[in-house]
Amino acid sequence: MKKLVNAPRSVVGEMLEGLVSLSPEQALLEGESVVVRAGIPAEPRQREVAVLSGGGSGHEPAHAGYVGTGMLHAAVAGDVFTSPSTDAVLAAIRAVAGPAGALLIVKNYTGDRLNFGLAAELARAEGIPTEVVIVADDVSLHDTVEPERRRGIAGTVLVHKVAGAAAASGAPLAEVAREAAATAAALGTMGVALGPCTVPAAGRPGFTLGEDEMELGLGIHGEQGVRRVPMQPADALVDTLLATILEDRRIVAGERVALLINGLGGTPPMELAIVARRALAVLREQGIVVERAWCGSFLTALEMPGCSLTVLKVDDERLRRLDAATTAPAWPGSGKLAPLRRLRPVAPVPPSPVSSSAEQPGMARFKEAVLAIADALEAAEPRLTELDSAAGDGDLGISLARGAAALRALPASSWSSPARALTAMGEALRRSIGGSSGPFYATALLRAARHLTHERPDALAWAEAFRAGVEAVAELGGARPGDRTMLDALHPAADTLARALKEGRSPAEAWEACVQAAERGVEATTRMKPRLGRASYLGDRALGVPDAGAAAAVVWLKPLSRFIG
Repeated sequence: MKKLVNAPRSVVGEMLEGLVSLSPEQALLEGESVVVRAGIPAEPRQREVAVLSGGGSGHEPAHAGYVGTGMLHAAVAGDVFTSPSTDAVLAAIRAVAGPAGALLIVKNYTGDRLNFGLAAELARAEGIPTEVVIVADDVSLHDTVEPERRRGIAGTVLVHKVAGAAAASGAPLAEVAREAAATAAALGTMGVALGPCTVPAAGRPGFTLGEDEMELGLGIHGEQGVRRVPMQPADALVDTLLATILEDRRIVAGERVALLINGLGGTPPMELAIVARRALAVLREQGIVVERAWCGSFLTALEMPGCSLTVLKVDDERLRRLDAATTAPAWPGSGKLAPLRRLRPVAPVPPSPVSSSAEQPGMARFKEAVLAIADALEAAEPRLTELDSAAGDGDLGISLARGAAALRALPASSWSSPARALTAMGEALRRSIGGSSGPFYATALLRAARHLTHERPDALAWAEAFRAGVEAVAELGGARPGDRTMLDALHPAADTLARALKEGRSPAEAWEACVQAAERGVEATTRMKPRLGRASYLGDRALGVPDAGAAAAVVWLKPLSRFIG
């Protein structure tokens, strides 16, 4: 188990100290794992209806993140995935409630219902009016248990918001409870996990999944889902989740909803945004009006990779509650939407022609050579990915494969002359390859094109163009031979080619020597300490593995041997 904790027993207390230290409007209830609003009136008769929630820890930012004006008055934290005690809940009620009463929002788990329910009964006996609203929004259990026995999961956060806004408006306890219960009844949630999570006290994952499996319809406590299914693309998964929610909640075209895309703790924002994109598209395609949407991690299961979707029916009154101001640190904001906007890019200034549009002799063979390079780059993708992952970010293989596809897609007009072809190739790689490789190759090709103005450039002209392209790469990146970059293959290759031709060797012989020099350069990088790029952060750890950029240079140099004679 690798976690940033000191000891499993101290996790909850230390976590709450950290959260409250970062939240000026919150305070810790001394002796209890309870977070309360710092500005609760000392005189109980001055207090509004208090809204409380809580449960086991491990669901952060729930529940403490929703303590603030306009949402919760207190959050009660148990141990990880364990209900808080009755005494802790009762202490929280006493700390924030007065004659106006308290509403407890409880997720539908046995331990939570028992402890919050008993605390409510004890509070009533002390003269504090107390109501309980149960959230049971997990629609994945529609074929398993009765609706009232379903689990409470991420939709609980929206109930917090509506109830907190109702209490802040001055509504009496009965009205706050009514709105909370109606909200709980109007929402449905379903989740999926791509892997398990590890409870600190257990020290091992709660279940195991194969590389091509995921758990569909799970809760928030590291448990397995309703069924295990093969991995599928994000869009197909969203379709499955939404179809189940909409059918269960009987949400049809013309209805208004709010949407919550919730990460389970280990899902990056990139993936949640992909899920959000599809969810919004599906709802809109079905004629459902999405009035508000939020995307992020709101109620998690430690570090579990996965997400859940919540759909809540709304009307004007419920929207007012969702839109009401709150200082709760984890509330994500307005959630208001606008149509997807796409702006037209500024049109580029057309470049000056680099040569006549009439096709020059030998260009058909030139094109064959470029397509052979594309074949080689695509075939080398796994190897280049492996090398780049060892000392970089692992994207070189796929980047150059995208570049290969861009070279194949060049229009016929690109192949009229060497200069025009190199210019078109540079523009294509600039657009298709991200990271540093795109600018490097584009700059090299554009610089080389300016050295090929003759109708039929000879081998020496090509060698000079090659050398100019390599110099452009050095100027752009600031690297020198010995820095462990692509230049450690390209620089000796260009020098060797020019020298061999000047010595009177044939173009084929000169090119063979050029490739061999590049290969020796790649091998030499295994002994070089990187000085530039991401690999430089690794220091000696990069030793023993050839530089991926240099290896890629050899990949595209070698196929050209067949076309030089």
